[in-house]
Amino acid sequence: MRALLESVRPHVMRRCARVLPFHQDAEDACQEALLTIATKLGSYEGRGSFAGWSAAVATNAARAAYRTMSRRFAETGTSDLPEHADPRTTSVVAGTRLDLLDALDRLERDHPAAARAFVLRDLAELSYADIAAQLDVPIGTVKARIHTARGHVRENLRPAGNLSRPPRI
Repeated sequence: MRALLESVRPHVMRRCARVLPFHQDAEDACQEALLTIATKLGSYEGRGSFAGWSAAVATNAARAAYRTMSRRFAETGTSDLPEHADPRTTSVVAGTRLDLLDALDRLERDHPAAARAFVLRDLAELSYADIAAQLDVPIGTVKARIHTARGHVRENLRPAGNLSRPPRI
């Protein structure tokens, strides 16, 4: 198990870092994903590649971490944040990624089947064949779901520069 987790860790960390813009957040999500891989390895049914399955686990862990941070932000508000972001310590792409995660949450609520296909393709970067195998649907269905999801996400992304919450510092 240790050798397996050590071999997939870089792959899992890259996936988490693609979703979460701050290294420590991505590291925490990576640890959660590795724990999930270790405890749920028996549930891997062999549909699709193991790399694809672990990428989906990593993406889901990163999204769960984001939802937790978002909930905490909503509860505590902006009182602990500085009035102006310091550009030296603020990620330029953070707003874009956070917008995407918010749009994904809306997609998951409105079109759960499309959300799963979208996450596997655009975040976990699985092939259409791997996605079809994991979801147990035809490739045409996968493509249709991804098309629906991309349109929904595109509509729900906030325009650049219009952040309803300040970037995390």
